[in-house]
Amino acid sequence: MTRRSRRALPATLTALVLLAASVVVAVTAVQLALGEPPWLSYDAVAGRLNEVRWSSTTVAVAGGVAAAIGLLLFLAAVVPGRARTVELDGNTAVSVRGLRNALRLAAHVDGVESASVKVRRRRVKAVVRTKRAAADGLGDAVRTALENRVGEFALVRPPQVVVRVKALRSTP
Repeated sequence: MTRRSRRALPATLTALVLLAASVVVAVTAVQLALGEPPWLSYDAVAGRLNEVRWSSTTVAVAGGVAAAIGLLLFLAAVVPGRARTVELDGNTAVSVRGLRNALRLAAHVDGVESASVKVRRRRVKAVVRTKRAAADGLGDAVRTALENRVGEFALVRPPQVVVRVKALRSTP
């Protein structure tokens, strides 16, 4: 039950390009049906394309661009997106954002000024900042708090917890 990102940007761009091409074809067809000169003349386009040689640089560049765009769209469709949920025991899930926010709050133990947490599939990385001159034991306290909070979520695959402590510089 892992939700993945939707790939909205490639789908939107593809839809807009196809819409633009469809509008051009529809406008040209309506103009021809009404007996008016078409906005995009078939004879002009065919004449231009007949002048272009297969060995020209323009054809090679256009083919390369079309192949690159096709490959990017194919990869966007095939490669799975980043997980938006994390599976819990049972048949439920929690959002990665919700888990990250809960862990960030849990990282605020005594002596921590600020905390940032990154949740990945196999690792939770926390960077905490303190104003203490000696941060001995603070990393272990934060790691213990985070591991306890991860344990409360009962994740199917509990991630490894990594904590980095940074001492804030004193202001003069």
